Amino acid sequence: MSRNESWEAGGARRRPRALSPLRERLRDSFWFAPVAGMALAAVFAAVCTGADAAVVTWLQDRGEYQLIRDLANWGHAGKAIISTVSTAMLTFIGVVFSISLVALQMAASQMSPRVVRLYVRSRITKATFSVFLATFVFALLAQTAYEGETDPRRISSVTVFSGLGALVLVLGSLVLFVGYVHSTLRLMRVTFVIDRVTRESFSVLAEHIVQGTTQTPAELPDPVGEIVHTGAAGVLRSVDVARLTRVARRYGTVLRLVPRIGDFIVPGTPVLTAHGGRLPKGHRLGSALNVGVERTFHQDLGFGLRQLSDIALRALSPAVNDPTTAVQALDRIHQFLAALAVRPLGEVDHRDRSGALRLVQPLPGWADLVDLGLTEIRHAGASQPQVTRRLAAALEDLLRITPEGRRGPLLHHRERLESAVARETADEADRVFALVADRQGIG
Repeated sequence: MSRNESWEAGGARRRPRALSPLRERLRDSFWFAPVAGMALAAVFAAVCTGADAAVVTWLQDRGEYQLIRDLANWGHAGKAIISTVSTAMLTFIGVVFSISLVALQMAASQMSPRVVRLYVRSRITKATFSVFLATFVFALLAQTAYEGETDPRRISSVTVFSGLGALVLVLGSLVLFVGYVHSTLRLMRVTFVIDRVTRESFSVLAEHIVQGTTQTPAELPDPVGEIVHTGAAGVLRSVDVARLTRVARRYGTVLRLVPRIGDFIVPGTPVLTAHGGRLPKGHRLGSALNVGVERTFHQDLGFGLRQLSDIALRALSPAVNDPTTAVQALDRIHQFLAALAVRPLGEVDHRDRSGALRLVQPLPGWADLVDLGLTEIRHAGASQPQVTRRLAAALEDLLRITPEGRRGPLLHHRERLESAVARETADEADRVFALVADRQGIG
């Protein structure tokens, strides 16, 4: 069962994982994997050079001097490999990633600056960079074990395992380089970027549904106080649900998150209200709020629609003028809204191990998500028949599958679409054509 199918099927509610915020922060960083790779390379170099010395000592104890001489001769090839790797790898790293960053800048200017985060979070990118640097570090450290002694009775090490280790790392670097080039070229294709954004959006939706989304607000005790933000201003990227749940349980209260994930908060902004029990101390909760300079997918249900809308808007700008790309983004917006149409929205209720409600996290409502996905595209694409026809088809399909109580925002957008087309198109026949529902826009 795929991940998308798993949230369709529902499932038992689970408590949040304590390491989830740390994992997401590391995925959004680019330093951790390369540093870890260099550290492992240092350990690997120590093991290989130690093995080289141990083999020589073992053979000397047994008087196998001819074999030591043969290994030393073979080790000259290993030294050549290591020397070549150490001189070429760092230059190779600089050239490859310089070209890649230029390509990434071009992709960002054509689609959206927010696609850069796909590059930063890419596992193949981090793995490639990590192995490249690890190979360079390994080669440098392996050279420290070189010696000029040739007498098999006095030699202390031969470059056998070090040479094999360098060869393995080089081959791994080449394999990862091919995968990296493939991944970077896909990142420059708008269809792949749109698909990645959509899949991450469904992952966020699946996580919320498993944790327990609800349409009806929970009945909470009377508020006993509020906690304000005291850190730097920025975007509320995520919250440490496990930590907040533990603190709320310790104080016998229910915490309600005031801003939504993705909101910009400043010092003094109320971020949590406590209902019942005792008011937790602010310093116990400050580290549970992840505030940064940009939004992330981790808990942000609307961020995917924001990116898809941005890609469509950039495509509809006069400088790009690519309505086909806008239609491709609309396809995925339609897909995501269709998945939300019958799902409970409003808030996520987080409970402790005993099942008691401890944290209430607000979510965007149905009307908010519909407006986010359709409003700006409707304004920007009113003069493009391909976009208006695809938008009309999406609204027609959503009206068919959406419950009666949620059709108001969709009807509003259909009326606004008709008004916008009438305003932008003078000819009656063109207006009729522009409002025909077509899932491909114009064929």
